[in-house]
Amino acid sequence: MVVEVFDLSTRRLYLCVPAREDMSNFLPCVLRGGVDVVQLREKTLSPAAQLDQARLIAPICREFNVPFIINDSPELALEARCDGVHVGQDDVSVERCREILGPDAIIGLSTHSLSELDDALTRDVAYLSAGPIVPTPTKLGRAGTGVEYARESQARSPRPVFVTGGVNATNVASLVALGLRHFVVVRAITEASDPELAARDIRRALDEALSAVPVEPT
Repeated sequence: MVVEVFDLSTRRLYLCVPAREDMSNFLPCVLRGGVDVVQLREKTLSPAAQLDQARLIAPICREFNVPFIINDSPELALEARCDGVHVGQDDVSVERCREILGPDAIIGLSTHSLSELDDALTRDVAYLSAGPIVPTPTKLGRAGTGVEYARESQARSPRPVFVTGGVNATNVASLVALGLRHFVVVRAITEASDPELAARDIRRALDEALSAVPVEPT
């Protein structure tokens, strides 16, 4: 699989979105609003229905030069010509994803504990996710990990760590102040009455908070 190589260290606002009937209108709006990574996250649709959505999303993301990732299935990622796949602890292995998608594909891995982090740091992944820092309906039954776990993950990982769990325009600046730099958003954008405005508000708060961070000496 031939994919564009993206520098995820410069990507800050990662949207997980389920399938939507209005995806062709919704997605350009939120990309204009400042989303710079997109994941199609579907747990219930058939592979065929997911493939239809992925084939709709992929060219839109290419137009905006934004990486597009699909959840769980490297086979679907390959067929839809996505930029990569995101897997959880109980999904197909990172090694199998790499075998299917090749050396340049984006592979992300969820982590929720220090033991999972220790293992993830030995894997050939492009990024990690840490959380959810608070309980969230998108991760039913999973307790919040707390912010300290996310901070520890970022401190120990040479690759970007995207923080999950209730991130929105109101709290993202406080999370930046705690040292976090990359964020996954779901409901604050997907359930907004004006998704583009919601994305802009989060992006503005995030960028303003990052601009206030002192530059570390080289």
